[in-house]
Formats: sequence, C-alpha cells, structure tokens
Amino acid sequence: MLEEIPLAGGNVSAGVVRVGDTVRRPAGPWTPAVHALLTHLHDVGFTGAPRPLGIDERGREVLGFVPGATVWPDRFTEVEPRARLARVGRMVRDLHDAVAGFAPPPDARWKVVIPPEDDGRGEIIAHHDLAPWNLVTDGGTWTFIDWDGAGPGSRLWDLAYAVKAFVPLSADPAWRRPDAAARVRVLADAYGLDEEQRRRLAPMLARRSRAMYDLLAAGRATGAQPWARLWTEGHGEVWRRDTVHIEERGQAWLAALLS
Repeated sequence: MLEEIPLAGGNVSAGVVRVGDTVRRPAGPWTPAVHALLTHLHDVGFTGAPRPLGIDERGREVLGFVPGATVWPDRFTEVEPRARLARVGRMVRDLHDAVAGFAPPPDARWKVVIPPEDDGRGEIIAHHDLAPWNLVTDGGTWTFIDWDGAGPGSRLWDLAYAVKAFVPLSADPAWRRPDAAARVRVLADAYGLDEEQRRRLAPMLARRSRAMYDLLAAGRATGAQPWARLWTEGHGEVWRRDTVHIEERGQAWLAALLS
C-alpha cells in the first residue's frame, strides 16, 4: 500500500494527503459538480487545473497530483516580471473562456462563500479564489488548485480577486508596491478587458476585498470555520487594512486602467 503523505500549506489543508501520483481530499456535496467542471476543462484543452480521478474507498475525492510548489509567499518572484504577470492574466481569461461552454449537472451543488455582487453571478462557473497561494508552478507548467469553492460567478468578480492577490494590492509595507497601478493595468490588458469592463473593475477591487473581510467578520460572530479561526489569526485585520488601502487609491487604479 502506498504511503499517505500529509500536504500542508494554505489555510484549509486538514485531511489532504498525497498517495503516489494522486491527492486525496475530504469530499463534500459539491465534489461531483467540481469534478464535472474539471473534466470539462480538460476536455476543452485547459490544462491549468488538476485532473479529477473520482472517489476512493474512504469517500475522499481523488485528483491527479500537481508537481511543483505554490507561488505564495516564498516564490512570488515567479510572477514578479510583468511578462509572467501577464501570463496570469491570460491564464485567467483562458479559464473563463473554457468554462463558458460548461453545462453544470442538473443536480449540481456548489460551495460559493462569496457570491458576486452583480447580475453576472450566473455568467460563468468561477474559481472564486484565483490567487498565488493557489497557483502551483513547476518550470513552465502552471496550475490553479483548490477548486472546492468553484461555483456560479462572474468574470469581473473572479478577476478582481486575482488582481488584488497577484499585484498584490496590499497595505503591508513588505508587500506594497510602487508599481501597483501599472501591474493592475498589465493584468487587465492580458485578460483583454474593454473600456466598460475596466471602468467597472476599478471600484470593484475594493468591494471584492471588503467582501472577504465581511466573510471573516461573520465567521467570528457565528463561529463558522475556517473563517473564525482565520479571524483569530489576524486575517480579518489584514483584509480590513488592505480594503482601506485599495479604496484610498481607487482613482489611481482607474487612471492606470484607462491610460
């Protein structure tokens, strides 16, 4: 029998193990829909997602193991150069185009914790957590992992989160960038946003950040996990500061996007 090797990293990794060339994770009511989505992505040629391999004898979902390591935080240099940041933007666009033709199973159940704020919530099935902590790189191979939160969403809501995370738009002096506005523009250009989408994206950056803070604050109030634990660990304050930082510079993001 192959050894089970616990996999750490991320904020929710309990019960995640590697077995040979597979990863086993706790399954949930959303797993069949997520596996249908991942199967569709591979069928249409999008390779930046793990391959679903079913359910094992212990009821865990089985995915193909993705070699490499996540970009955040120790390997963020992988997306520092603007050409590589542009690759992120193109990858997000390719993902959204690939899911556009996906028809969810009639009985699909999803685990979307922050639904989009706009009328595009059913525009696509979005990832909802496109961030460097979910981007695994191995040489020239880039893969987005952690699809449990996928579900109905909108392109801009998904992209706004990716922009916040990959620029990054951070109040932390260790991560704050003087070229942040230029990097926002790189991602928008690589994705291929038109002018109307750019005008909508600029104020959405702060609202998407605030939605994450609100989720953690609600978790603190109700005890819902893992949000209550993340609040206790200080993540709520980080998202609060980041939201204020992004709001105060809203005109800079808009100017960069439209320049």
